[in-house]
Amino acid sequence: QVQLVESGGGSVQAGGSLTLSCAASGYTYTYSAYCMGWFRQAAGKQREWVSWISPGGTATGYTDSVKGRFTSSRDNAKNTLSLQMNDLIAEDTAVYYCATTGRRACSRDYQAYSYWGQGTQVTVSS
Repeated sequence: QVQLVESGGGSVQAGGSLTLSCAASGYTYTYSAYCMGWFRQAAGKQREWVSWISPGGTATGYTDSVKGRFTSSRDNAKNTLSLQMNDLIAEDTAVYYCATTGRRACSRDYQAYSYWGQGTQVTVSS
């Protein structure tokens, strides 16, 4: 059973930065074989895809609203995933989740992701 645990959320003023982390464990196969993604869900809204990163970390994808501000990275030796968030705005306020598709392919569709963390709250005040 795959387990994902996010950390690093908090409250920050607009223009500030936060780095989210996700620790993965319980993989039957190597962590480096799986695509990882970040999603977020604001109060009263649907879950939204934020980014994905390929198994080897060489390819990334971002939703338009975070391009140039967020950077996803992974350390396959430590089974960790990170999301560096800069120039935060109030609209970034949400619960952020890391997830894995459980396979090599990446997707923007939350239904493609098999395992999820419990989420970490990010609050940006303007």
